[in-house]
Amino acid sequence: MGLCNKSKSEKITNPDNDGEGKVELKKQITLLQGVAIIVGVIIGSGIFVSPVGILSRVKSVGLSFVLWVTCGIYNMLCALCYAELGTTMPQSGGEYIYIKEAFGDILGFIGLWINFVLICPVGIAASNLIFSTYLLKPFFPDCEVPEAALQLLAALLICLLIGINCVNVTWATKMSVIITASKLIALAIIIVIGFIYIGKGETEHLQNTFEDSEYDAGDIAIAFYSGFWAYSGWSYLNFLLDEMVNPHRDLPRAILISMTLVIVVYLIANVAYLGVLSPAHMLESPAVAVTFGDRTMGVMAWLMPILIAISVSGTVNGIALGMSRLFYIGAQNGQLPSVLSMINYKHYSPQPSLIIILLMSLAYQFSGDIFFLIEMEGFGFATNLTFVFAGQVYLRYKKPDLPRSIKVPVFLPALLCLVSFAIVALTFYQKPHESVLALIIVMCGLVTYLLCCKWDGKPQFIENNMITVTTFIQKMMLVVQADDSEVKWD
Repeated sequence: MGLCNKSKSEKITNPDNDGEGKVELKKQITLLQGVAIIVGVIIGSGIFVSPVGILSRVKSVGLSFVLWVTCGIYNMLCALCYAELGTTMPQSGGEYIYIKEAFGDILGFIGLWINFVLICPVGIAASNLIFSTYLLKPFFPDCEVPEAALQLLAALLICLLIGINCVNVTWATKMSVIITASKLIALAIIIVIGFIYIGKGETEHLQNTFEDSEYDAGDIAIAFYSGFWAYSGWSYLNFLLDEMVNPHRDLPRAILISMTLVIVVYLIANVAYLGVLSPAHMLESPAVAVTFGDRTMGVMAWLMPILIAISVSGTVNGIALGMSRLFYIGAQNGQLPSVLSMINYKHYSPQPSLIIILLMSLAYQFSGDIFFLIEMEGFGFATNLTFVFAGQVYLRYKKPDLPRSIKVPVFLPALLCLVSFAIVALTFYQKPHESVLALIIVMCGLVTYLLCCKWDGKPQFIENNMITVTTFIQKMMLVVQADDSEVKWD
């Protein structure tokens, strides 16, 4: 068995299944939980980190606000296009399924590979480091947080959240509701305090807002990656369609409700920050909301980093929940190791996919540079969006009779495709070394596909060794292939 070929898995019996007879992902995600998952992923580290990332590039408050609005509108339009794709092809797997349907296996695999090695583990690694920074910064107010402490706490977080996702999907989705409430409380505190300061006349930071603006196209493109980071997450529910109770009705509703809520909250929060902090103070702070709390909350300042840390953990939980399903679907289609298409026969969760996410995220954490990770994740995300929207336009002509319960004007995905491609192209101009590194990682995926998915007749010793490894993992994790056939429980 090669990397991408299916193997014959051992049949594992379950005496506690009470005759249900099928091992499959269950439909258990409602509209409320869907909104909570999306908001839980979007409102995480972005609003507490991205103000610095955007402001450092565009240099002025006014232009940073323009970028926040532009990024919000851009992501809202992307979400509308994804709503059409998700209800047209209501299968877990998200953009991987859309690219594969339009352009075939090779580009579908490249999109899957970008998620596998860039977007998912890099996003989780950055979020873990942000979690550690916010939680530990109050203990080191006048110096840098020790790197070893950051790495250890970040590792503990991802291990805990992956463990929860492995044991019970319902726990993970219900935890999203709790975490979403915590992050909205943190944002409410920032907004209320900030506007109290503004009401008292603290408006000097909101004057001459476009002074010293940087209009360089390359810098604006890199600033967009911080915007991607702040708004990213609206697509993750598309990875969970097989587990939604009513995907045709609830997916577009969940996307629209979530995006509207997030855009409004982000704009108000950015104004509130400037009621207390100057742009210079924001740029100097590694944890903006902690600095905000220290200046305004007195003895209760300890509450802010705790709420934000919980918020960031929601981002990690949402990414793990969504992306594990993407890798599960990719393996079912024979484009990732077959063991990733297996689920635990007791907990009905894709444990092998979750474990590989854990291992790759821990590896990326050692880079230690949060903004480098954000830009790498943004590059991969913009590249995939280019493929997705090009495929959406192509499918309108290739398969015009597909049932589309939601149908956006065709010029919209065409425009978004051009914008996404322009952002990627400008990144090569502005950040050539990082862009080439990301491109090499993507090209490695193409080589992997050709060697492992297209190479027939592999030597027998390779097949035998892979079968042995797969069988060992099955026995260790108690996982089996999930399909529509009946499984007899002894």
